[in-house]
Amino acid sequence: MSAPTTTATAPPGAARPVRRRRGPFAKSLNRRYVITAYLFLLPAFAFFGLMFYLPIANMVSSSFRTGAQADVYAGMDNYTRAFEDAAVRNSFTVTVIFGVATTIGAIVIGLTLALLLNQKLRGRVVFRAALLVPYLTSVAIVGLLWRNILDPQLGILNRLLSDLGLPTQTWLNTHPLATVIGVTLWMTVGYTMVLFLAGLQGIPEEYYEAATVDGAGPWQRFWRITLPLLAPTTLFVSVMAVINGLQAFGQAYIITGGGPAGRTDLYIFHVFNVAFTSRDFGYASALSFLLFLVIVIFTVVQLRVGRRGEVQY
Repeated sequence: MSAPTTTATAPPGAARPVRRRRGPFAKSLNRRYVITAYLFLLPAFAFFGLMFYLPIANMVSSSFRTGAQADVYAGMDNYTRAFEDAAVRNSFTVTVIFGVATTIGAIVIGLTLALLLNQKLRGRVVFRAALLVPYLTSVAIVGLLWRNILDPQLGILNRLLSDLGLPTQTWLNTHPLATVIGVTLWMTVGYTMVLFLAGLQGIPEEYYEAATVDGAGPWQRFWRITLPLLAPTTLFVSVMAVINGLQAFGQAYIITGGGPAGRTDLYIFHVFNVAFTSRDFGYASALSFLLFLVIVIFTVVQLRVGRRGEVQY
């Protein structure tokens, strides 16, 4: 004789589970949501298409042409010429040195300032704002300011050195690239400082308290806690610094004019001269596309290497 089977019944007054019906109406409503979302995104798509992707496509198309109007098909001649051009190699070398120096300097100086101004110091808000002001100032104004300060004849700095009885310097002739790097760091470290400050304030205090209880000193806490947990911020700062360094233009254009003897001939400044001085727009487009590829490669490598070093506690 088989055992009787029982079925569980819900007690009176209990709420019954709601069954979601995915009928034609639900599918139609979901489709409307998707269409509405794309309609709101359409202006952004149009903006990026017209202002970003279309110029890139035009640049790639022009890179295979030559002539003042880039109207004569030249095949790969512009790219072959770019690899054989000594001026291009010089400008690329100068740009790489500039980019590496500004990236390392931005990380080291920005992190140092962030660590100092993350302490409970009187007037730290004023110092943070003062360090951020140069970044908010246009490159043109910064360039004109420092060109006047460093002018060997009428510059304020040489006048001050002369008043103190110290020898004057020709900053823009003896060390032009170092000068441009220094001006760039003066302009950008405030921004990297703010980013590192945000990263530092996102680290829970419990980690430091636990490390202190375990006997870790300030240096150990920095290496074991602060630096690993700042890896995402450091990665972002380094990627942006490399991109900005490879695309730098205003400093060389305003402060040194690419001289002396091409020692500050940054890559974008060289492309500018090729396009608007020599009026070789096809060759300039090829040089621009090569730089675009270099930036993409650098960015991908940095992201892959940087993400491996991220630590989560």
